[in-house]
Amino acid sequence: MSDIGLFEAMYSARAIRKLSADPVPQELITRVLEAATQASSAGNAQNWVFIVVRDPERRAKLGAIYRKASDIASAVYAARGRPEHMSEAQYRLLMSTGGWLWDHLAEAPVILIPCLRQRAMPAREALPPEISYDAEFAYLDRIRGASIYPAIQNIILACRALGLGTVLTTNHIRCEDEVRAALGIPAEIASFALMPIGWPLQNFGPLTRKPVREVAYADKWGEAWAD
Repeated sequence: MSDIGLFEAMYSARAIRKLSADPVPQELITRVLEAATQASSAGNAQNWVFIVVRDPERRAKLGAIYRKASDIASAVYAARGRPEHMSEAQYRLLMSTGGWLWDHLAEAPVILIPCLRQRAMPAREALPPEISYDAEFAYLDRIRGASIYPAIQNIILACRALGLGTVLTTNHIRCEDEVRAALGIPAEIASFALMPIGWPLQNFGPLTRKPVREVAYADKWGEAWAD
């Protein structure tokens, strides 16, 4: 295995849901975790925690919880319908590979749970009177993901560079209390993703994405971006 270029990784890191059950060497998982810790976080707090689940019994428990949560996700997908930018064939492929993971999560040799410690607010009386404590609390809750999702993206790119497959999924959060019980996660810790990692049984990219001109504006909303 040899590392690939950054842009090659970004342009080919497809969501890989079908994974071999073959074990992944610990040194590779350590490299992936080290890549995660190179990401930025609010105030450089680095308040992330990564739970690496390899024990078959615990993976089986997570698989059962994930299957239960994914039944809810399936109903939501059905109610939402096919996104306009996807063809019927693309949508069927998305749902079939997603459904495969719902049934086979426990077979992945590694299940990674990126978590975040809740950052403490200063005491209400410590803030200047012109600052709303409640508004600041709501702000911190809104941006919490900014301190963990850059690390998750690093995980995705590191896996791609090392030839490993993974996917960012959040279905388990619908049943997070059960995940906490299965893994002993304290109440002050929140999980933000569940990522199966293993040797891919699918091909990597190239990817199909909307062109930049359809998703970017110049200077203000509605002003077309020129290629």
